[in-house]
Amino acid sequence: MESGGDFRSDFVRQSAALKHRPALVLNADYRPLSYYPLSLWSWQDAVKAAWLNRVDIIAEYDDVARSPSMEIRIPSVVVLRDFVKPQKKVAFTRFNLFLRDEFSCQYCGTTGDLTFDHVVPRASGGVTSWENVVAACSRCNLHKGSKSLHRSGLSLRKPPHQPAAEQLRNMGRKFPPNYLHASWLDFLYWDAELDA
Repeated sequence: MESGGDFRSDFVRQSAALKHRPALVLNADYRPLSYYPLSLWSWQDAVKAAWLNRVDIIAEYDDVARSPSMEIRIPSVVVLRDFVKPQKKVAFTRFNLFLRDEFSCQYCGTTGDLTFDHVVPRASGGVTSWENVVAACSRCNLHKGSKSLHRSGLSLRKPPHQPAAEQLRNMGRKFPPNYLHASWLDFLYWDAELDA
């Protein structure tokens, strides 16, 4: 783990170590710390946190890690002993904006090659805020340019708004990662609403 960070919230997102036996990290209420990106630690960080009594291991891989003095099965799911209060305020970041807009252009609905667009252009006094910025594909963004929605002939699929933290967490469930270990499934969607 990186020194100086909070072990409960600093999780590796793109490390090569995560491709080999990552551990799903649950809060003390048995919910993932994050759905998107999914809260994962490398197996080394999970073993270290267990050794330091910061987590309980609730599921394991069949593989074993060995040292000269001990042997431990590699954790696949760990739960924090101390509850981490979820953030209530959502940071205005490109990633969160794309997540709010479900990684699709708010003008044509396509996915991929996304950028962002000011609905009311900055040249016309538009501000950079949740209520004025949307995800847009490059083609629509170039077409709209610094024109108003009316002049560009484009229309929004839904009005931009500031999302609540819980809304973004729920949105993240729609985008599961490429790899889901069987031992994780009971903990990822147990609190989701059932379809009627």
